[in-house]
Amino acid sequence: MSDDRQASTPPTPTPTPTPLDASSQEPEVQPAEESPFNLKTAFIGLLGVLGIGLGAPYGYMLIRGSSLAFDFSTAGAVFFFFFLVGFINVVLGLLHRRLGLSRGQLLVIYTMMIVACAIPTMGLGGYLPTIMTAAQYYATPENEWTEMILPYVPDWMVPADLTAIQWFYEGAPRGVGVPWGVWVAPLAYWSILILALYLVMISTMVILRRQWMEGERLIYPIAQVPLAVSEDAGGGGKIPPFFRNPIMWIGFSLPVVVSTLQGLHAYYNFIPTISLTSSMPIFRNTVILNFRTSFPMIGFSYLLNLEVAFSLWFFNMVAKVVRGALSILGIGSTEQLGVYGVQGEPILAYQGQGAMIVLVLLGLYVGRRHLMDVFRKAFKGAPEVDDSKEIMSYRAAVFSFLGGLAVMIGWVTLSGLQVWAAVLTVLAAWLIFVGLTRVVVEAGVATAVGPMIASSFVTGIVGSSVLGPTGMVGMAYTYVWAGDIRTFVMASTAHGLKLTENMGTRYLRPLFWYIVAAILVTLGASMWMMLRLSYEYGGINLASWFFGGGCLAPFEYIATKLNNPTSASWNGILHTIVGGGIMGALMLARQHFLWWPLHPIGYPISAVWLMDQLWLSIFIAWLIKLVVMKYGGPSLFRRTRPLFLGMIMGQFVIAGIWLVIDYFTGMTDNRVFWI
Repeated sequence: MSDDRQASTPPTPTPTPTPLDASSQEPEVQPAEESPFNLKTAFIGLLGVLGIGLGAPYGYMLIRGSSLAFDFSTAGAVFFFFFLVGFINVVLGLLHRRLGLSRGQLLVIYTMMIVACAIPTMGLGGYLPTIMTAAQYYATPENEWTEMILPYVPDWMVPADLTAIQWFYEGAPRGVGVPWGVWVAPLAYWSILILALYLVMISTMVILRRQWMEGERLIYPIAQVPLAVSEDAGGGGKIPPFFRNPIMWIGFSLPVVVSTLQGLHAYYNFIPTISLTSSMPIFRNTVILNFRTSFPMIGFSYLLNLEVAFSLWFFNMVAKVVRGALSILGIGSTEQLGVYGVQGEPILAYQGQGAMIVLVLLGLYVGRRHLMDVFRKAFKGAPEVDDSKEIMSYRAAVFSFLGGLAVMIGWVTLSGLQVWAAVLTVLAAWLIFVGLTRVVVEAGVATAVGPMIASSFVTGIVGSSVLGPTGMVGMAYTYVWAGDIRTFVMASTAHGLKLTENMGTRYLRPLFWYIVAAILVTLGASMWMMLRLSYEYGGINLASWFFGGGCLAPFEYIATKLNNPTSASWNGILHTIVGGGIMGALMLARQHFLWWPLHPIGYPISAVWLMDQLWLSIFIAWLIKLVVMKYGGPSLFRRTRPLFLGMIMGQFVIAGIWLVIDYFTGMTDNRVFWI
């Protein structure tokens, strides 16, 4: 029934109850719901955060199983949340109603855990201690890093004891342990940059929250998982509806069965396994067409608008055709951009970067009225602008943003870059962070990277010869926080702010401090675990990427540039403009033509390597939803939605369960989930 019909229908008289009716229908007196911000919430949230901070590096480095803290999906948080809502909270509610957690408290805890997932391993923890020490450890007479790189490394940025660095990679003698004194000073200096970075990320999302959530009504597909799981989870000892839905359990069982067979195959090779990956060469063997089925990505993509899902896989197909045509025709660029983003295709990388810049800048232009309100509130205290629903006041957010940027620019300048280069690098990184966050919250791409990273983009458009050896060495160390950015705190904060709509309170300022506490605990726990495992077992025996290719990449890149200095890449600048122009045209076409079928959000990331892995899963979800909407409409979509939420939950839960099993059995390299 429409709202108009409801308004025009006269109210039905309510019969006066008899005394018997009154006694039998007397409503149960419910205790007042606890605030989502209290000691119980903080304690349980920090336990989850500590588990992620310690468990993520341990699981990846020692067990070498499925990675649950690599991507925007924050799989580790989903794993813990499943058991917290479906089992622990139910038992607590049965023991005593006051012990159970309300939905608001559960969502606060979840927010803390998704922030925690963005810090260990891929988010920061895997790269900070390894990139800090890689140039010293891997310097040889052959690569000449001792003469080319090490003289330009500021002493305060890195550990000074070469023996301690060697033990970090190869293991310390028995009984020596971690030489903490060597690490305290450089980690303290790095913490200044990292905390400023995270403050900028959080304040950016506070500034943009209302525009994205209320102005543009972005759908935040990844946030739909905790919202569905926690629905009607009030701590009264009852199993929430999500866990009582048989359709959800059907979807849940699909990845569980497949991953269980894969896990058992590692123990008993006679048990058959199911492969979800394949590939074939196309365009005269110049392009590889990958076929990978990812249950979580199918689930997330089913929650998207059809035009968004279509554009994601369509633009990736177009990128493959362009890549193949360029290869066959012999058109390309020999410019070296490093291993991140669009690998081996500088033309597509610059075009994607141009598209990402336009995505952010035009998005800011669309929200210019909101941004003006934010800055009027910050600088003039405009009383008509309401910021009561934010986790920070607009004044605090704006000054935190500006102060954090200033600290970052100052820090990067001290690391070796000239001031103008530091400003350009920090702003380029910020644009990439905001652009990727926009892609994640609008397109639900739980595993994504940008087409370029800040250091490669800045070096390309200005030239390595302008930056000089000191500037290029400083650029290498930006890889710690702006290199392999498959997850970061800004995106986690964006999803956490989406959850505030359902926390059951208007006063949200304490959430900022809960997020800060999660950051500090995760940083400390992940660094402690990373160093302890490295000195006990030897890093090169644990994680070949973080202690090998990942920490070598920045120095190999700058060594190439130092050996062969480059000037500004006019070809790169041209293709950045071309990509930006294409993105602008796509955004204008979507705004002005109702019939336009392509959503521009898929273009900036169309050529990145992760989209080559995900396109099939997105296509499958798009095709299924197309059929569902055509023949069953929104009602059938709502009925089938739990099936796909179950796929997401099932994959992350079974991956976590196998990590626990492997921990107790001593099995290693039993990876049942990647993306």
